[in-house]
Amino acid sequence: MIAQTPAEQDERPSVRPTSRTWTDIAVLASLAAIGMVGLTTSFADSLYLVAGIGGIVVGAGAALLGYLLRWPVVTTVLGAIVAYFLFGSAVAMPNEALFLVVPSLQTLSGLAVGAVFGWADLVTLRAPVELPYYVTAVPYVSGWLVMLVSVTLALRWLPGRGGAFRSALVLLGPLALYVVGVLLGTEQPFLAGIRGVAFAAIALIWLSRRRRDSARVASAANAAVRRRRLVGTAVVVGSAVVLGGAGGLLLAPPVDARYVLRDEIQPPLEPLDYPSPLAGFRIYTKDLDETDLFTVDGLAEGERVRIATMDSYDGVIWDVAGAEESSDGSGEFSLVGRTVPVPVDAEDGRRVQLDVSVSGYDDVWLPDIGYATDFGLDRAALADLRYNSSTGTAVLTSGVSDGRDYSVAALVPQPPADTDLVDTPVATIQLAPVENVPDIVTAKALEFSGAATTPIEKLRNIETALKTGGYLSHGTASDSAPSRAGHGADRMTDLLTLDPMVGDQEQYASAFALMARSLDYPARVVMGFAPEVPAEGGPVTVTGGDVTAWVEVAFDGVGWISFDPTPDDTDVPQSQVPRPQTEPQPQVRQPPRAENEQEDLVNPTDVEDNDEDEDRPFVLPGWVLVLALSLLIPLLIIVVPLVIVALIKRRRERKRRSQGSGDDRVAGAWAELLDRYAELGYPIPEKLTRPLTARELENTVVGAEAGSLVGLAHRADDAVFSGRSIDDAAAEQVWTEALGAAEIARAAASGARRLRSRYRLRSLADRYRALVRRAERSGDARDTRRGDRA
Repeated sequence: MIAQTPAEQDERPSVRPTSRTWTDIAVLASLAAIGMVGLTTSFADSLYLVAGIGGIVVGAGAALLGYLLRWPVVTTVLGAIVAYFLFGSAVAMPNEALFLVVPSLQTLSGLAVGAVFGWADLVTLRAPVELPYYVTAVPYVSGWLVMLVSVTLALRWLPGRGGAFRSALVLLGPLALYVVGVLLGTEQPFLAGIRGVAFAAIALIWLSRRRRDSARVASAANAAVRRRRLVGTAVVVGSAVVLGGAGGLLLAPPVDARYVLRDEIQPPLEPLDYPSPLAGFRIYTKDLDETDLFTVDGLAEGERVRIATMDSYDGVIWDVAGAEESSDGSGEFSLVGRTVPVPVDAEDGRRVQLDVSVSGYDDVWLPDIGYATDFGLDRAALADLRYNSSTGTAVLTSGVSDGRDYSVAALVPQPPADTDLVDTPVATIQLAPVENVPDIVTAKALEFSGAATTPIEKLRNIETALKTGGYLSHGTASDSAPSRAGHGADRMTDLLTLDPMVGDQEQYASAFALMARSLDYPARVVMGFAPEVPAEGGPVTVTGGDVTAWVEVAFDGVGWISFDPTPDDTDVPQSQVPRPQTEPQPQVRQPPRAENEQEDLVNPTDVEDNDEDEDRPFVLPGWVLVLALSLLIPLLIIVVPLVIVALIKRRRERKRRSQGSGDDRVAGAWAELLDRYAELGYPIPEKLTRPLTARELENTVVGAEAGSLVGLAHRADDAVFSGRSIDDAAAEQVWTEALGAAEIARAAASGARRLRSRYRLRSLADRYRALVRRAERSGDARDTRRGDRA
């Protein structure tokens, strides 16, 4: 960090901002606001804009306050950090703040975590983003940081040296914010042309006014020169706007080719981390057959509740497409807010409102219907909700279990009649692949579809063949025939080769979907519940016995059409019940009975549970991480520069005190004393002898004893210029006196001055002043040459 001494601050002609300075701040704020508006399509409401504008105001205000109070850069940055956390609760997270404005632990941690991790959430979650709550910290910290840097440069760097090149560098901050608005946005830009033209016009006009010779032209008496200058500026800006706008319209890429970061990053949820719902189908029919799972109100007669849609098959199970396999047809799971975008094909569907009260159901798949438009969940649950708008499947990562009450507003598409689909082809959409499909499936698909020529006729023929040629059995003791669970390739082969076909919804839905996919039709398996709903409606209790599965096939311009291939007939003819072949087994001598007592035996389930408990790693609670980040990030910003400066100072003192001859070390003691005075903020006279410098310091430095510094200066001159050898003891004596004088001055200084001195390095400040003087001399030379040419 660059330190400023009181003398440097006094050299500043005035800290009162001029009208030109206010214009600079207004232009920078306007350009930053134009860039901030680009995030409109990424957020669900205008709270993000309040946070972004608030960040712009807080950042600019902190930079301006530091300038007016003549704070050094380090103090200004520290004050800006305090303002960031102080005002961030009210403008970025008012719902989590105390009384909407007072910072709380949640808002402070959210401002810290959001500034670090909010960027990843913004590009991985489905737009428009409502959750998590700390995501509004992204526009807030963006506006705050850009304005803090830009206004600081405009106040401390541009005055007196503000050519077009330097002014253009100041514009890099708002320009970066504009680019961020594009990259973090969506494929549908918000007023892209208007914002681009406005940004370019304001920036060009401001740059033309910031030219070093503009003030000279404005004050000239020649009105014709001023008029030509204004006309020239207007022509340049107008031409740039017209050409840029026309070029943007002609060369702008199509919407689907627009580059945004969210299209390049995988979604955060991996559905393959959860077991396939269809694999647990028999749990409902056997173990939970009469168990009340949940109560639902709002279903119409004949409607079903969905829990999952599966479109990926690997020869073992149907599953939800994973992140690596997801496509346009499969969709992806994203964090959504209360409102959810719906597919175009479902926009004309019937509006349904379901109220669900969970009792015996326990899973992560959230029961819903159709395509949800709104979820009535508490805020904590919404943060755990992931929804796939392409398949209508919802996942609650925290789990859906007893005591969970929620509501779902949805659109349920109304299927057309089959006669209306005769001339309709299937949709050309890409789904996750199906693999390891038995050959019998394709053969049976061609056999069952018969002589039909249209997709709807072929599918209905296959559906009819399965419903009329097979029998329903869940494989329970009350069923008339055994039925093996599963829907892998071997089970599909048994279903389609054994006579008669025996299975339940799990097997028939799987077989039908595989047959449809073998014909290159986009098909998927849906699992849910089909309770008996009375004609008058009302609350219905759903049990495990209501579980079902069906198939959906996409038709072009229509959407997904349901098919139910499961037969209703459960009376399998006894003569046709397939029985497994038995073979005689040789007799084997049984081992002697163990003497272990029953209570000494270990249950395998207990062993598995114990192994799981032992292998389970320790998981750090989330609130601990949030709290640690909220405390460590500000602490690192403050402590790291302090440690770096302290190490540099320590190395400087050690090098001066231990290296070189005795006279060099004495000279180093005097140099160290001057450096410490300068770092405390005292002006150091230039180009004076040591005794004269000492007299000036004794009159300036608080706590300096009369004559003490002058005596030290004479001893230093004697050691350096006498030519005699200086022993180590004499050098150490000078060092002791020099450090003692520095400590006296430090103890007499104010606490704020001592704190600032910890961040100051005189060597960097001297180097900075030398560069400034060199730049001023080169600027004056350029002005002289321009005047000569004029």
